[in-house]
Amino acid sequence: MQLVHLADITAQPWRNGGGLTRELLRWPPASAAGAPDMADAPGLPGTAAAVHDAWLVRVSVAEITRDGPFSAFPGVERWFAVLQGAGVRLALPEGERLLRPGDAPLHFGGETAPGCTLVDGPTQDLNLMVRGGGPTPLHAPRALLRAARPGSRQRGRLPWRALYAHAAARLQADDELHELPAGTLAWADTQRAEAWKLLEGERAYWMSLDA
Repeated sequence: MQLVHLADITAQPWRNGGGLTRELLRWPPASAAGAPDMADAPGLPGTAAAVHDAWLVRVSVAEITRDGPFSAFPGVERWFAVLQGAGVRLALPEGERLLRPGDAPLHFGGETAPGCTLVDGPTQDLNLMVRGGGPTPLHAPRALLRAARPGSRQRGRLPWRALYAHAAARLQADDELHELPAGTLAWADTQRAEAWKLLEGERAYWMSLDA
């Protein structure tokens, strides 16, 4: 199990000026492809930028500070959950969707790029993106983001799995107990058999990828 702390990540401004993003994880890292992992891909020439952008899973926490559209990510499966703030209204092809803290995460195609309207001030939001997803791609990886309640479990033998703890939490993996500070992403890609169990923690989220 590997841990990433939100407080250690530098916020990057959106290109459209509508918010900030703290990227917790790109998996697999660019170094796994035999090249150095680049901290800032924009403006890098050819091969270096392409290697940095060759992720399958991306996890981030965003702060939305003003109304405006999401960026388009064609061919990417997206999950979105509001962590704190009054909430957002997203303009989707099937109609407007209101999302507040505690609501079930929203799943949509990255090409949708919905318009976003803040309900009452800025929000903090959890984002999970998986390349090769989308509505119904054949043989493509599928992602899942769901609320993690105390006592809930996540099965093992997954190519990638994670828990994001918005508040302080306690996570058990076999006989190991992990104390997670608020704003921690715990993740693993070892496909071990043991299940993870959330013992304590409010507003936590399970994430996983099926091959």
